[in-house]
Amino acid sequence: MLAWSVLAAITGGLLALFIARWLTLNVFSRYLHHMVSLSVGVLLGVSLLHLLPEAFETGPGPHTLFPLMLAALVGFFILEKIALLRHSHHHEGDGHHHHAGHDRHEAGRGGVLILVGSSLHNLCDGVLIAAAFLVDPILGVLTAASIILHEVPHKLSDFVVLMNAGLSRERAFGLILFSSLCSAIGAVLGTLLLAQAQSWLPYLLVVAASSFLYIAIADLMPQMHERVSLRDAGPQLALVALGVALIYSVTVFVHHGHDHGPGQGQGHESGHDHDHGHSQGHGQGHGH
Repeated sequence: MLAWSVLAAITGGLLALFIARWLTLNVFSRYLHHMVSLSVGVLLGVSLLHLLPEAFETGPGPHTLFPLMLAALVGFFILEKIALLRHSHHHEGDGHHHHAGHDRHEAGRGGVLILVGSSLHNLCDGVLIAAAFLVDPILGVLTAASIILHEVPHKLSDFVVLMNAGLSRERAFGLILFSSLCSAIGAVLGTLLLAQAQSWLPYLLVVAASSFLYIAIADLMPQMHERVSLRDAGPQLALVALGVALIYSVTVFVHHGHDHGPGQGQGHESGHDHDHGHSQGHGQGHGH
């Protein structure tokens, strides 16, 4: 079962990654500034409609998870400061003929943070796939398929943030590929250490959600505000709404599909009833 879990985790992540890469190459390559607005909607939707609800439904409670969220946001602020200092030092005056402050004002700042959050998110996905396979191989396949659905827009946002941070498409692809392989690590942990790995999930999900919220609010939204005309405001709002609606619709579709799917009521130890089909020992249903 370990081999199937790892194979499903890797296949699902790679398929979502290649679909997202194809979209950036063939559809969105000329519209990066518009895609920043879409990414804001996707990141907000993933955080507030997808990751945080699952963390709070299965976690130790708000009095533990909210302080963790606060600490994560402050930590990402510190990481961003370090990354900005290093990034500016590397580029300013290095012969690339950028004007002073080019990287701070033109390139995005969320490259490091998006990789941290995405890696944690992929690690959690791997654990969930492993748990589903332990219950029922068919449920494991369905779980991997649902991950592909929500990972395509998410990985597209990763591409946008990294390219907006000044990275080449090839470099961005390599980094996202590395991040995607964390799902295989999660699948191994989920199979070998299911009970322990499941207990880590709420904390990892909160940290991942915090990184996405921070990128959307502290990095991408200020770039949107640099375009101040009403002509720009309309498409920006529409694309943010589209990103949120996309994540919402995928979340509802996946949740509805698994609510009526196989393996309900026979999860790890005491129950198995939620969209990803992973077992929490609580028998609770929730959306991921």
